[in-house]
Amino acid sequence: MHVALYEDIRLAASGISIDTVYVRTYTVAMNVTLSIDEQIVKRARKKADALGKSLNELIRDYLQKVAGSDDPERSIEEFERLSGTGNSHGQRFNRDEAHERS
Repeated sequence: MHVALYEDIRLAASGISIDTVYVRTYTVAMNVTLSIDEQIVKRARKKADALGKSLNELIRDYLQKVAGSDDPERSIEEFERLSGTGNSHGQRFNRDEAHERS
């Protein structure tokens, strides 16, 4: 979560009031409690150690990958890049066929 702090600073210069804005942005880390099987945690710690990371870093990296980018321009570019790349060879699907269970 990004938080911006705004402070109004009034300076007097030759009797003139000047308004300026000071902005400081920082990231607030959120603690999350998870219930995970002990054996999974042990295996994950070994995997993280082999990668030269902590378990916390490994989980954070995974969540970042799952959550994706919060950059709308990048998302649009990715969508446009992937759009229209398939080829159905003229075959059309209807709703029933698309949701048919085997």
